Amino acid sequence: MRRGGPSVLGIVLAGGEGKRLMPLTTDRAKPAVTFGGTYRLVDFVLSNLVNADVLRICVLTQYKSHSLDRHITTTWRMSSLLGNYVTPVPAQQRLGPRWYLGSADAILQSLNLIYDEQPEYVAVFGADHVYRMDPRQMLAQHIEGGAGVTVAGIRVPRAESSAFGVITPGTDGRTVQRFLEKPADPPGLPGDPDCVFASMGNYVFTTKALVEALQRDAEDSESVHDMGGSILPQLTARGDAQLYDFSDNHVPGETTRDQGYWRDVGTLDAYYEAHMDLIAERPAFNLYNRQWPVYTHSNQLSPARFNAGGMASESIISAGCLIRGQVTRSVLSPGVRVDPGAVVQGSVLHDNVRVGRGAVVRGAVLDKNVEVPPGATIGVNPERDAELYTVSQSGVIALGKGQRVP
Repeated sequence: MRRGGPSVLGIVLAGGEGKRLMPLTTDRAKPAVTFGGTYRLVDFVLSNLVNADVLRICVLTQYKSHSLDRHITTTWRMSSLLGNYVTPVPAQQRLGPRWYLGSADAILQSLNLIYDEQPEYVAVFGADHVYRMDPRQMLAQHIEGGAGVTVAGIRVPRAESSAFGVITPGTDGRTVQRFLEKPADPPGLPGDPDCVFASMGNYVFTTKALVEALQRDAEDSESVHDMGGSILPQLTARGDAQLYDFSDNHVPGETTRDQGYWRDVGTLDAYYEAHMDLIAERPAFNLYNRQWPVYTHSNQLSPARFNAGGMASESIISAGCLIRGQVTRSVLSPGVRVDPGAVVQGSVLHDNVRVGRGAVVRGAVLDKNVEVPPGATIGVNPERDAELYTVSQSGVIALGKGQRVP
């Protein structure tokens, strides 16, 4: 935080494998997956923290972290003169020759970062969600409430509760009465029985409470050593946890449509749907809010170009693209080429994808360097697509990096 304010260390948990996002995570960690044309998923949480003046941030990595590490070190360069930094921290094996057992164990094995920095508060945030948030407002409530931990919650339909940690608030609406990890049948909210508070995976801890909770958890042989599955239930049982309602959070430049937007893009369907949220005339999530920007690295590329009657509508077209076919309701990353006669509809194309002359791509996510040969089709013959490619429950077709298209 700025000089004179409370001292806060940001810890971003970026070690997940992202199995449900395969094949996009075949060769990279989930937080490194491209989103919205030019961003990586990790850029959203880092932008929120940096915009809120949390300027000392450790990103804990583990699986297939090379592209994530490279992105952080080349993009997120803070002022060393002022002692600010965003740094990737790989699994250090400080407690023996083993990988992290869970997100709580990841922080336990990285306590040296906290001891070195000696912050008053630690903001522990997840790395793979798409949203805007001002963490300062959550921190202010945490300080006012005096709890050991404050967890951000968002209202979701009760039917979706098995995908989240679910928070049951007390009668004051703030104290966490129960914390259930991915329950099948949790109680609904008072006055709103069809909804529950889902944990967003964002926590603000008083440093002393975090360190003590991690040390107690390490001594529990039955623990899964997870922030949501272990640390939150422990502090809840002690009466030392409180809820922060994400709907109370406001950032400069937000619209009535995108205020409170948050998406967990952990599955192909969620990832695809979040992209479709970007391209409406009044987008559900507005990438163009310059008062609370999302930062990323931009390559030195020429502007997008349209030739030979090429056109695009209701789409995001990044720099370096060459469009000579037709693109509708799609998101194209830098360097994509769509040749004459080709049709791209409702799709997400990552860097340097090429769609050959007369080819058709519908309802697909193509990772970088995929080349669709002239006349080939994706999303036209469901039976053939199911034999050749990954197809989600909702029918989204996904091809991994450089995957060959027959």
